[in-house]
Amino acid sequence: MKRNIIQIDEARCTGCGICATGCHEGALQIIGGKARLVSELYCDGLGACIGDCPMGAISIEEREAEPYDERAVMERIAPKGQATIVAHLKHLKEHGQNALFQEGLNYLKEHDIALNTTALLPQQQHSCNCPGSTSQSFAPITLAMDNRLPMAGTSALSHWPVQLHLINPASPHFAGADLLLAADCTAFAMGGFHPQLLSNRKLCIACPKLDSGHGLYADKLVQLIDTARINTLTVAIMEVPCCEGLLRLAQSAAQRANRKVPIKRVVLSVQGQIIDDNWV
Repeated sequence: MKRNIIQIDEARCTGCGICATGCHEGALQIIGGKARLVSELYCDGLGACIGDCPMGAISIEEREAEPYDERAVMERIAPKGQATIVAHLKHLKEHGQNALFQEGLNYLKEHDIALNTTALLPQQQHSCNCPGSTSQSFAPITLAMDNRLPMAGTSALSHWPVQLHLINPASPHFAGADLLLAADCTAFAMGGFHPQLLSNRKLCIACPKLDSGHGLYADKLVQLIDTARINTLTVAIMEVPCCEGLLRLAQSAAQRANRKVPIKRVVLSVQGQIIDDNWV
């Protein structure tokens, strides 16, 4: 049958094992220093491992594959204990897979495996995985501020993570987005960063002077242009000379990409004022 299933870019995979830890269904293993899909039966195609991969080596493709088997997955994970079972069922529930969720509960009932269903409500964190690198999308919120503070504010941030080293270009929130690539200092210098720059854009942050791995950064930007098919790319930098490196990185990636994407340069003074705002 044709269905969604993960694919792994072995050239990008470093074998860190984070994805395998996050795949409670047991579809992924580290073999020969690389992540491998060891069983199509266990891969639900929902992509929990995508946000766990810091290298952007995992994506979802539609292809011929064995049907996903929830009962086989339950047989595999039941001996691992309640925490693993809960994480798996919560994963199904959060992705609206109600039929599979119920099938999992039926399996537990048939095999007299007790489960505290209230454990499905709290946020679960995986002991061997950094929750800070897990991909998330959410609605921007208005912050309730203490009356003693001078002003309230609204966060325009709609996803996580934002550091360019951690983001996965295959995350759904980047698809067709207007992307803001911001130097780390810009949000601290500019008081109106959220309403003036971030509003209605997806965010990546980086420091062209202090960050390492510029090659990885360029590769991710190419993926964002070609695979995520971002609509526009705005590069926000400070007026200091080293910040220009971020714009050059973006322009270099755009030249490598197969698609063309408009690039805007926004330059801030060290006091947070916009001193240049032009398409380049």
